[in-house]
Amino acid sequence: MNGIISHDHSFGLLLLAAIVCLSACLLPTRRPAVPQAWSEKAQVVCLPGIRYVVRTEMPEFAQDAMETFYRERAYLTPQNQADTLPPANFLALSGGGDNGAFGAGLLCGWTAGGTRPVFKGVTGISTGALIAPFAFLGPKYDAPLEEVYTRSAPKDILEARYFLAAIFEDALADNAPLGRLLKKYVTEDMLKEIAREHEKGRLLLMATTNLDTRQAVIWNMGKLAASGHADAPELFHKIMLASAAIPGAFPPVMIDVEANGQRYQEMHVDGGATAQVFLYPPAIRVAEISRQRGIIRERRLYVVRNARLDPDWAAVERRTLSIARRAIDSLIQTQGVGDLYKIYAETQRDGIDFNLAYIPKSFYAPHKEDFDTDYMRKLFQTGYDLAAKGYPWEKLPPGL
Repeated sequence: MNGIISHDHSFGLLLLAAIVCLSACLLPTRRPAVPQAWSEKAQVVCLPGIRYVVRTEMPEFAQDAMETFYRERAYLTPQNQADTLPPANFLALSGGGDNGAFGAGLLCGWTAGGTRPVFKGVTGISTGALIAPFAFLGPKYDAPLEEVYTRSAPKDILEARYFLAAIFEDALADNAPLGRLLKKYVTEDMLKEIAREHEKGRLLLMATTNLDTRQAVIWNMGKLAASGHADAPELFHKIMLASAAIPGAFPPVMIDVEANGQRYQEMHVDGGATAQVFLYPPAIRVAEISRQRGIIRERRLYVVRNARLDPDWAAVERRTLSIARRAIDSLIQTQGVGDLYKIYAETQRDGIDFNLAYIPKSFYAPHKEDFDTDYMRKLFQTGYDLAAKGYPWEKLPPGL
């Protein structure tokens, strides 16, 4: 008996050693990161000018924003509307994982209520980036949006990796299923529609986090779609995947770039690592720019925070992972509230009407696992019902 136990134990050690050696040989690799001196000047290979590194001064973003006005005016001129600009409605969709079902349901219910506007600009981070293209193109895409957030299951989003992935891989799970889901729904025809709307002066923006520089990067997805470049569809999907790539849980997305005549790779992860929701960089003073150019129009912002804003009590197990996860959840919630305050300050400075929606504290449904289909269906229905009746938009962030 002792001999058998000793043999089995030795075999187990040999097997573990073999796994470790094999894993070490297959460690994820990457091209060199962009040197710090050139990091803010790096451009995507063959597709320059489709993104903006968030920093104190952003003249390229301001220039592209003005270009949207010129395109909009050109589009409205044949309709004799160029002299009286219609209200500019903006939609900002936050992160929140499977809580994105709330935002998806709200949009579909808003359509049913008959008051959903056409948005001049749509921004998205993380799950908000997954919703954003559907929201941008309007009610005709409500059906696929509902399908994604009410029929998806964990197997449609991720594949668990082996038990040593935390040591030898770049993430605990593979999000290849989510990549396939994006290719199924965000088609080349859809990108052509986004390109057409871009030419009318509308903006579709998503944000990722460049982990090498710890900076937020805003991607002009309409400009990318309108580029006509053969690599545009693949990059479009990669950016959406990157914006929802929770660090540690999902693999980062590697973006090939050029700087100083050399090729490099950037590591991009969830936009939520730098912000939970965004409107436009604080460096862009919309009211001041509008006054300088004689642009007069009404502006409204609708922020959808795919999260609760109340304390959300839970009994925490006295275990390392439980404590760490709860602390990270708390940090994300607090960051999200801080983002709302920042956006509210921007809207007050620039004369934009502020409107906020979030998951009500009255909502409760068992959440057995991430991307729990039953949970998402109930949350989708909650958002739908609230919006279909006429959503009671909050005019202030919590606490003001």
